[in-house]
Amino acid sequence: MSAMSQTRTAAGPRTDVLLDVRGVRKVYEGRGRSVEAVRDLTFTVARGDLVCVVGPSGAGKTTLLKCIAGLLAPTSGEVVLEGESVDGPPPGMAVVFQEYGRSLFPWMTVRKNVELPLKQKKLPKARRAELVHQALSAVGLDDVHGAYPWQLSGGMQQRVAIARAIAYEPHILLMDEPFAAVDAQTRADLEDLVRSLWQRLGVTTLFVTHDIDEAVYLGQRVLVLSSSPTVVLDDVTIDLPAQRDQLTTRSSTRFTELRGHVFEQIQRAKQRSGASVVE
Repeated sequence: MSAMSQTRTAAGPRTDVLLDVRGVRKVYEGRGRSVEAVRDLTFTVARGDLVCVVGPSGAGKTTLLKCIAGLLAPTSGEVVLEGESVDGPPPGMAVVFQEYGRSLFPWMTVRKNVELPLKQKKLPKARRAELVHQALSAVGLDDVHGAYPWQLSGGMQQRVAIARAIAYEPHILLMDEPFAAVDAQTRADLEDLVRSLWQRLGVTTLFVTHDIDEAVYLGQRVLVLSSSPTVVLDDVTIDLPAQRDQLTTRSSTRFTELRGHVFEQIQRAKQRSGASVVE
């Protein structure tokens, strides 16, 4: 069954490991000095999970994502996706970046932007058209397929980027602070869109964000990273109801408790980082 037609069952996602990050370390070399950005990152993501990653500014979140996406080779350690070591961009992965303006081609229509990676998969024209229609419908953009990105608002452009990612029918979707450049109301709408798509399609999602509230609202789990050089400080289970909304969920006592716990972990990470600099 394709990712575009999957639905999540009442029993929840399968529990087998899809992504396995094993002791990933990344050291940047340059100008006669070495900078250890990521020291030891180890965690797994089960098939069908939605996992958020947060940490202090400069914690190496984007470095981690690039290593997982095969865009950056780790200095040591290994990223394993579906049992295969990642040594380049995996065919079953799609990425949504923060800068949607740079990820969409302004001279292509919305439909052609969404269709582009499907051509690289060499899918028949009829199948490409079907997937593009399904993806644009899923993100609420049925009526703008002939428009150009520059004619759309920032929020709509990011919806196009998300549509392109899910049309690709990925086994795993990586999202790198995708809502950081939009206004608060649009951000809330896009958060609900991601939750809705995840529940409908069941695609495994790793969502990197600097926003603690967003991570707690979206995820089943929140991985809390330390300051650089980075390790995983905490793996927090988000035991909020599966059905969430911006008002009820965010005003609940449990949401406040979880947010406070994650915030405390990040503050401690910052304090430890400051102490190590002083020493």
